[in-house]
Amino acid sequence: MNSLEQLRDAEQALLQIFSGIDATVKQNLTRVLNSFRHHSVGAHHFAGVTGYGHDDIGRETLDKVFATVMGAEKAAVRVQFVSGTHAIACALFGVLRPGDEMLAVAGAPYDTLEEVIGLRGSSQGSLIEFGITYRQLDLTSKGTIDWSALSQSIKQNTRLVLIQRSCGYSWRPSLSVEEIGKIITIVKQQNPNTVCFVDNCYGEFIETQEPTHVGADLMAGSLIKNPGGTIVTAGGYVAGRADLVEMAACRLTAPGIGSEGGATFDQLRLLFQGLFLAPQMVGEAMKGTHLTGYVFDKLGYPVNPAPMAPRRDVIQAIKLGSAKKLIAFCKAIQQNSPIGSYLDPIPDQMPGYESQVVMAGGTFIEGSTLEFSADGPLREPYVVYCQGGTHWTHISIALEAAIEAVGLSQL
Repeated sequence: MNSLEQLRDAEQALLQIFSGIDATVKQNLTRVLNSFRHHSVGAHHFAGVTGYGHDDIGRETLDKVFATVMGAEKAAVRVQFVSGTHAIACALFGVLRPGDEMLAVAGAPYDTLEEVIGLRGSSQGSLIEFGITYRQLDLTSKGTIDWSALSQSIKQNTRLVLIQRSCGYSWRPSLSVEEIGKIITIVKQQNPNTVCFVDNCYGEFIETQEPTHVGADLMAGSLIKNPGGTIVTAGGYVAGRADLVEMAACRLTAPGIGSEGGATFDQLRLLFQGLFLAPQMVGEAMKGTHLTGYVFDKLGYPVNPAPMAPRRDVIQAIKLGSAKKLIAFCKAIQQNSPIGSYLDPIPDQMPGYESQVVMAGGTFIEGSTLEFSADGPLREPYVVYCQGGTHWTHISIALEAAIEAVGLSQL
């Protein structure tokens, strides 16, 4: 059986899993619709304001809708967040003070947070430069949370625990909402005042609950990932305890302004509509990750997560084993993208990343990772990270080209 026949067989084998994903989509969409109904969203909420953004009824209603959907006291959904990393940085700088300790409990954080923390770079105002100490709990040899170490890890000055939900550029299982809830329980048993903060990027609407439903004090993410539904043009969010959300908003704007400022211009319809579309778009991306993992596992490549394993984010990692294959894979995805199909992805330095990165991103929104894209750092063991997808049929078409490209790269 050739690789393309395996792809077609995989599509049939995964139909039962797809049915389960559709059930999750229905539950999440029901939650979104209930929130829209509860807050009486109407067309008048689409009229954005300019200037300072004071008394923006649309923005204020969007914050309430988003908070209700996420099971949070408060949310700040803003186009002024330039990325998920920016939203996370605002949350960290908002909550932490000199002398506090931040503890990362899921191993090393994603590359773009290293300079925010101060693990790389200098003289840019990192957390460490502001007198905040950093510590991390390494994962076990299997890439899982070290529960024993976590149970005795919280110190008196551990102000905030960082829980990174997604694997990022690490070869580890991403965290389920249930596991996040377990982490929070263990932390709070040691110190109820320690803030449990979740980097929720890539994880929204994967399950029928979010981290704030299971006790997270604060979480943040990007609107050009899951909750933007592939149509929001920029932005991010913070959600959780009202006082902590306001602290983060004060770092985005200024103390005294906080969440009361920030013009939305003409973006509000997209922000509302993106949230409405998000459960369905995430469901399609999840189908794509199952298909990708199934096919490349059959072709003999290590994949994370495993083909039939439950999904915890919209990322499927494939260990290709060589720079040549990594670049060939990304070129094939780019060539089968709707935008910029004529471009050749070339490895290069990216702001915030330690290694050169090759990226295939022929998306309608630049950098959108809920649209189908693939990237990976040029370092051992040469893993490509596929994410997103507006519909799994597009992913299937792109995979046919990627399978052929990776095979040819061995010649």
